[in-house]
Amino acid sequence: MRWRGSLHALHAEWTKLRTLPSTWWLLAATVALTAAMGAAAASSLTTRVCPTPTACHEDTVKLALTGVQLSQAVCLVLGALSIGAEYGTGTIRTTLTAMPGRCRVLASKAAALSLLTSAAGVPAVLSALGLARLILPTPPPTDGATLRAAGGSILILVLVTLLGLSLATLLRDTGGAITLGLGILYVVPVLSHVINSPTWQHRLQRWAPMPAGLSIQATKNLAGLAIGPWPGLGVLAAYAVGLLVVGGAAFRVRDA
Repeated sequence: MRWRGSLHALHAEWTKLRTLPSTWWLLAATVALTAAMGAAAASSLTTRVCPTPTACHEDTVKLALTGVQLSQAVCLVLGALSIGAEYGTGTIRTTLTAMPGRCRVLASKAAALSLLTSAAGVPAVLSALGLARLILPTPPPTDGATLRAAGGSILILVLVTLLGLSLATLLRDTGGAITLGLGILYVVPVLSHVINSPTWQHRLQRWAPMPAGLSIQATKNLAGLAIGPWPGLGVLAAYAVGLLVVGGAAFRVRDA
């Protein structure tokens, strides 16, 4: 019977998300921004600079996936709205009356968001790589490093969506969650480049969620990274999942 309850909760959250017009606008923006920014970044180079993939010193795959750094903000908003809007309108009480299992509700929201974000992330990343390939000689999509960068970029979008959900659950406020989330996504990476201490620069690039997470997109000069691609993505995952667990604990014990 417990699995039936979980399926019911997942279906309810899926229905709420897919019937909100903002969900589809945000998912469409994720695809458009990822593809458009990737194409614009690829256009900054010419075939004279990169005549062939092997002769090009630039990481063209990472360049093509630049749009993820912008579209992740859209995913953050999607995650924050999924529960923050319910707090704002007071409908969270209706949700919890219909489904008293709070951990089940939050897990269902996370699962539904992950499915939707993945569904948008796949065409977003493939479009970005496809457009870049029309502009520059980039490695084929079947290349191992390219596949890792593409799959990792999709996971970044999913994890950032869960980060938005986690922050909104903790703060019970959409605006606060988005503001704090944007600081994590953009202010911390800027600090890692502007502070004077090389030691702290290295620490931030290695342990801050976004500088570390974006290392999954690198396909060249991996030895120069502060942290490896998969360990870096693991750092981002640890932040997203850890905050989701903390948010779930707070969600379970406090009043709606």
